[in-house]
Amino acid sequence: MESISVGNKNIGLSDDGFIMDRSQWDDNVAQKLATLEGLGHLDQEQLTIIHAMRKHYDQHESFPILASVCRKAGSKSRDCVARKFRNPMLAWKLAGLPKPSNIFFTSFDG
Repeated sequence: MESISVGNKNIGLSDDGFIMDRSQWDDNVAQKLATLEGLGHLDQEQLTIIHAMRKHYDQHESFPILASVCRKAGSKSRDCVARKFRNPMLAWKLAGLPKPSNIFFTSFDG
């Protein structure tokens, strides 16, 4: 297990880079994770998507339907998560949520 420092917090990460204690999460932690993942600075739309994912998890404790996240984030596009992040799991990780089991994403672009 590794950890990152954000402000005065030391945050433990799993071997896959997921936050171990989601109560330590905030926007600054999301930004630090985004930088570590090579995504750079998170814009307002990305933060809104991340917050929509967290809200869904708080209510359902499950991975959301991505088009629903986009709608709740106020996006007119059904593929906002794919547009703003390399993949949905990266958005989930930046949201400070636990690694979901049995969820895999495939690409059909070759």
